[in-house]
Amino acid sequence: MQKEITEAIPLLDGNGNLTCAGFARKLLPVYKSPVSFKERFRTKQWDYYYVGNNHYGLCLTIDDNGYMGLDSVSFLDFDNRWEITKSPIQVMTLGKKNLPTTSERGNLRSGSSSYNITFRNDGNERHLEGFMNNFRGKETIIFEVRLTDIPEESMVIVTPFDKPGHYYYNQKINCMKASGKVTIGDQAYYFNEQDSFGTLDWGRGIWTYENTWYWSSLSTRVNGIPFGFNLGYGFGDTSAASENMLFFDGKAHKLDQVTFHIPQKDGKDDFMSPWTFTSNDYRVNLDFTPIIDRAACTNVGVILSDQHQVFGRFNGECVLDDGTIIQIEDAVGFAEKVHNKW
Repeated sequence: MQKEITEAIPLLDGNGNLTCAGFARKLLPVYKSPVSFKERFRTKQWDYYYVGNNHYGLCLTIDDNGYMGLDSVSFLDFDNRWEITKSPIQVMTLGKKNLPTTSERGNLRSGSSSYNITFRNDGNERHLEGFMNNFRGKETIIFEVRLTDIPEESMVIVTPFDKPGHYYYNQKINCMKASGKVTIGDQAYYFNEQDSFGTLDWGRGIWTYENTWYWSSLSTRVNGIPFGFNLGYGFGDTSAASENMLFFDGKAHKLDQVTFHIPQKDGKDDFMSPWTFTSNDYRVNLDFTPIIDRAACTNVGVILSDQHQVFGRFNGECVLDDGTIIQIEDAVGFAEKVHNKW
């Protein structure tokens, strides 16, 4: 079943439960910031941007989980197979970062004397700007990126958990044109609209304590036309809808269920060996060759976050709603598995 939400509705009822579960092609359900201390303590909110091409990528996160917050800057060099991630953590942010209630417009800033991350969104363009000192040794990273041509349709999903008052509201925007520059010390990396794209992961919700999710994303061009996908599963009750979508020339094409086939070695996930992806509706058939595993594990008392965001090259085919076959050749995207206790 794939239930589509087609009109603006309140996200939550008076008891803090979802008014409707399903997917949408635009950000239609109306979200409101948490007000009470209990809500602010429990609500998880983040804006995550990935900007990349087939040679390098930039990841930026501003996150407010109530009892703690996190800001993160990552840079990945796919040609030389290295990555650096720095993620300052704050305690008891309690919604004070003031993340916007909509992804359609709004500004967001977080930082300290040693770093700054700023997202500016006027409804037409998005500007991602900032710096972080001592990013590579004593070298500072400076970034300034512009995202334009926001697609008409995106992936929006409203997911309940099997516990009252718990939910996840999420939008993924693929295939935004990217231009700009990143410098690390005296080395410069350039993004241009011909080969670079931006992706937004906009998340708001109250989660259950322990969960594992799978997520994969790609933005590229096929025969000169923007093409991408958002694939994922693993948390909450997705009986109303999955978050699996293809995007072609600004339009979304809904998929049913997709499975990530992660190879195993000695009974454990072997993230750096080739993966495959398939769907139950036979519309996804992909091979994935890893380049870099952006791995991080935090285990502090009752809080655990074990993350593997693997970047690599996709090859294979996807099928649009009208039966058109999209051939993908050596396009760099990512696939991740994340296990959290939070």
